[in-house]
Amino acid sequence: MTSFSEILQVSNEASLVEANTNPSGVQLVNPYRTNKRNSSDLVALAQEIQNADKFVYANVSNKLQVIAEQVRFLQEQAKRVLEEAKNCQTLHHVSCNFVKKPGHIYHLYKRPSGQRYFSMLSPREWGESPPHEFEGSFRLEQDQSWTPVEKLSEKDNDQEMINKILKCTDTLSITIGTDME
Repeated sequence: MTSFSEILQVSNEASLVEANTNPSGVQLVNPYRTNKRNSSDLVALAQEIQNADKFVYANVSNKLQVIAEQVRFLQEQAKRVLEEAKNCQTLHHVSCNFVKKPGHIYHLYKRPSGQRYFSMLSPREWGESPPHEFEGSFRLEQDQSWTPVEKLSEKDNDQEMINKILKCTDTLSITIGTDME
C-alpha cells in the first residue's frame, strides 16, 4: 500500500513538454523562436509546482483531520452504546419477584448482603426509611432498555421528536407516492 508521504512527495523538478519540430511531419512554427526558455521561467515553473504540492498536501491533511474527528466521535458513540448495553443487561439480571412491563418505573434497592432487587415501591412509598439502600429508579422502555428517572424528560423529548420526524416522513412518502402515479 502506498503511504501518504509517498503520494505527496514534494519535488523540486519541473518538466517541460517535449519539443516536436515536425508534428505529423509538418513544421508549423519556427522551433527556435517558440522553444526559447529563460532560466527564470523554469524557476517560476518549479515554484508553482512546489506551491501546488503544498496546497494539495494541506488540503488532504485538512480532509483527513475531519475524518479523524469523525472517527473519534464514532468511537465515543460506540463506547457509550456498549456502556448502555452493559447497564441494561445488568439491570435485566437484577432479582425481581414480578413481571416487568415496558413503560413502568421500577426502583432499585440493595440489601446489606449485597443482593440488588427491583421493587414497585419508591423510597417515598416506604415511609420514613426504606428497608434497604436505594440505588435509583428506572423506566423499562419498549425496546427493553432502561432509562434512569433523571433522564426521562430528555428521553421523552427525543421520542417526541422522532415521532414527529416519522410522521413527516410518512406524509412525505404518501405525497411523493401519489405524485408519481
